[in-house]
Amino acid sequence: MRMLIAIIQPTKLRAVQEALGKIGVERFTVCDAHGYARQRGQTESYRGIEYQVHLLRKVVIEIAVNDDFVERTIDTLQEIARSGVAGEFGDGKIFLLPLTEVIEIGSGQRGKGAV
Repeated sequence: MRMLIAIIQPTKLRAVQEALGKIGVERFTVCDAHGYARQRGQTESYRGIEYQVHLLRKVVIEIAVNDDFVERTIDTLQEIARSGVAGEFGDGKIFLLPLTEVIEIGSGQRGKGAV
């Protein structure tokens, strides 16, 4: 079992959700986040006054998957969350972590069946 943590553009969330559903990944958690990386923020305008935004809005998706779903989940995330053919700064990252145990609170089921 693995935990995938994907940080993506908020505009890609709906497409990622639909694509994951098509490959059978239907359980995940989504959180709003703000981040600072190579983009170094951006300039925005409010009522004609420009200002610098250093922390950009992102979406964090946490997905617990069984080992047989890891590669297809990563491939789907890369394909759908990427901007254009080559991608761009700010498209996001995927972190893959080992998951030692999963326990379903309601039923008490453990392991692969609880994912």
